[in-house]
Amino acid sequence: MNNETLKFVIVGHVDHGKSTLIGRLLYDTGSLPEEKIEEIKEICESLGKDIEFGYVMDHLEEERDQGITIDTAQTFFKTEKRDYVIIDAPGHVEFIKNMISGASQAEAAVLIVDAQEGVKEQTKRHAYILSMLGLSQVIVVINKMDIIKYDKNRFEIVKKDLLDFLSNINIQPSYVIPISAKNGDFIANKTASMEWYLGCTLLEALDTFETKESAVAKPTRFVVQDVYSLDKRIVVGSVVSGILRKGDRIKVLPSGEETNIKSIEEFLKDVTEAEAGKSTGIVTEDKLFIDRGNVIIKDNDMPVITTKIKANIFWMDKIPFNKGEVLNFRCATQEISCSIEKIFRVINSSTLEIIAEDGVEIKNREVANVLIKTDRPVIVENFNKIEELGRFVLGREDTVAGGIITELMP
Repeated sequence: MNNETLKFVIVGHVDHGKSTLIGRLLYDTGSLPEEKIEEIKEICESLGKDIEFGYVMDHLEEERDQGITIDTAQTFFKTEKRDYVIIDAPGHVEFIKNMISGASQAEAAVLIVDAQEGVKEQTKRHAYILSMLGLSQVIVVINKMDIIKYDKNRFEIVKKDLLDFLSNINIQPSYVIPISAKNGDFIANKTASMEWYLGCTLLEALDTFETKESAVAKPTRFVVQDVYSLDKRIVVGSVVSGILRKGDRIKVLPSGEETNIKSIEEFLKDVTEAEAGKSTGIVTEDKLFIDRGNVIIKDNDMPVITTKIKANIFWMDKIPFNKGEVLNFRCATQEISCSIEKIFRVINSSTLEIIAEDGVEIKNREVANVLIKTDRPVIVENFNKIEELGRFVLGREDTVAGGIITELMP
């Protein structure tokens, strides 16, 4: 068993079978405890249904009542090759911001399509978001083949329709696999249901994908969340990349002041280092002014400190954005007022129609390529380098857009 872990997101139109697929993956890999299986059986019996694997993920009572997956959930399974983290992203149109949040954490994606319904608006929108986030490792699964009696011709029609759309947004799926999540066809096991399909199972396809460069190997970035003054002054936050060790020489941005790490602090633990993914505290040798939103580094590979950012954003508020409006820009723990100086292009996220060039507004569910100007310098990265400093949200009172940084202007 390799120690590596691959995170992948499952996306697609509502009711096309994401939760059922996840439940089946967990069941077929022996990742479900017996008590969970019994719980699912009891729930389904009380509803007068046969066992439905979708209830593994839709564990909230509200979700069971409404029949939709509301939040982005994560769960785990393993193959002989490695461990996997599944990010289940909501398909319902009203929860698109949760889907963007989930997909932005992934290294690969499974796009699921109902064989009977075919490609729907939300299928296209989710695919566009995968493209916007730069996810190139994609598997398409055409689900519910049992409902169409495993008909090869229908599979080929849906496959062609989807591939035609994906080619327009620069996504080339590595595999297109016919499956039945309900019956377990070609998820973990090959079955005799589709003798015409000679390809691999979903698990075999996933095992061919590569994990990203380890975040530990990237330049060190520690985003500051708060500062606690107890018997000693502890700077708390998250190591989003690289590693911090006791004794390291560090630089605080944006001020540029330098000091050394006197100690690494974790509750009831004696530690001397913290690596990517860790929330931790540090005590510095010098009492510099450090505040929420600062970024601590220790490498010569500096992030960009700028007030101008080119980005792709997905607008998800019913009230359109109008040029000149002031918004709140949030990246990691940084929060600052901003404006969108230029809207280069606005695109319909499901038809790919160019709605406007040099536009003045962005409406709900539209994608835009924009130039953002912040009121004061922010510490950011290109999304493809360090994701946590390359993705952001825009807000009014609530979040109205999510985006990724595509170009930095020092």
